[in-house]
Amino acid sequence: MSNRLLLVLLSATLMLGSCNRKLLSIGSKASKPTVPMPESVRAANVDFRFLAAKGKAQFDQQSGNINVRIRKDSVIWISASLIGVEGGRIYITRDSVQVLDKLHREYYAGDFAYLSKRLNVPVNFDMLQALLLGNYLAPLSATTQPTVTTEGPVQRVNYEQAGLLVQQLVNLERGRIQQLQVQAPASENKLTVDYSDFRPLERTAQPFAHSSLVQVQQGQAAPSTLTITYRSIDVDKERLQFPFSVPKGYARKK
Repeated sequence: MSNRLLLVLLSATLMLGSCNRKLLSIGSKASKPTVPMPESVRAANVDFRFLAAKGKAQFDQQSGNINVRIRKDSVIWISASLIGVEGGRIYITRDSVQVLDKLHREYYAGDFAYLSKRLNVPVNFDMLQALLLGNYLAPLSATTQPTVTTEGPVQRVNYEQAGLLVQQLVNLERGRIQQLQVQAPASENKLTVDYSDFRPLERTAQPFAHSSLVQVQQGQAAPSTLTITYRSIDVDKERLQFPFSVPKGYARKK
């Protein structure tokens, strides 16, 4: 396990911001609630109180097992391991970020500024949650009105903000986002997330993407690819715990 893989775990949800540093302002205040989905958008977000998922994250030639737990709109918890040995743990709330690096016996505890510093990516809690779940990604401001068009079985939802062009494709049969694309024309940066392998969740029958392919093109550089594949997803099966503690002797990173 390495710092690199810890960053991989976050990159699936954070690469969106790398397209443009103006996307969000970073601070210690809690992130604002998500802007409501327009009635014209026919995407259905996953509804739950507690969600637990297990799978694998692969970035270039490095991969590891991941364990994701979410308390809706409140907590995101991720544990990563290689060969059955946990190497890192992440605990995120609406206004805090904590990362435990067991390999280097280090930890961080602070706000979302940490993610911007480590990944050069402005971000907030709602963005992380939406990208992990394949939910509709709302504009940051209610004044931004998406343009919605229908092309056969697919609905296109487009909006522009902070120099970014955001497009989401909704599969009308499933009522789920099947692709998210973000472009920054000024820098030629581009992010594409394709959601696939949709299967109904056991308790709710909601379609959920068990596979996500993230492709990031930054300028003229070679694109980076991240794949997250879930082998099991449980919704509201039990009230989840989100254990996070720092062992003695760990150094705090600033």
